[in-house]
Amino acid sequence: MKIRAMQVSDLDAVVAAEAALHPSPWSTGNFRDSLLAGHRAVIAEENEQLVGYAVTSQVLDEAELLTIGVPAHAQRRGHGAALLTALLDGLRADGVRRVFLEVRESNLPAHNLYRRHGFVAIGRRKGYYPTPHGREDAVTMALQLAAQE
Repeated sequence: MKIRAMQVSDLDAVVAAEAALHPSPWSTGNFRDSLLAGHRAVIAEENEQLVGYAVTSQVLDEAELLTIGVPAHAQRRGHGAALLTALLDGLRADGVRRVFLEVRESNLPAHNLYRRHGFVAIGRRKGYYPTPHGREDAVTMALQLAAQE
């Protein structure tokens, strides 16, 4: 698996994967805005086929995982874990001390992935995500990458 910086030319494939994964997916504009803002945006490829993508934003020594996804055809093969590990290693190298994220309460595979990487639940955002039948809570999680000074 190869991880590289996301390019504008990758957006069609990334947006298609995002739309298949999420009931309220990011748009091409959302991804393009993140690229323009200088967010860390990466894709993972295997045999030149998209097997994952992620976007993080960083402010000083804190970062937020804005989105991460592994297309259905590539799930359960370790791509999500490898991608998250590479992201966290890059953030750590950039001096990030703490990483935050939010995840749908019902997304148990993601909860398990994040917990395996050391994330802990720190809160809940009631009704944060839209669903076809209303709203769903988001669980906020954090990972301490380095000791606080």
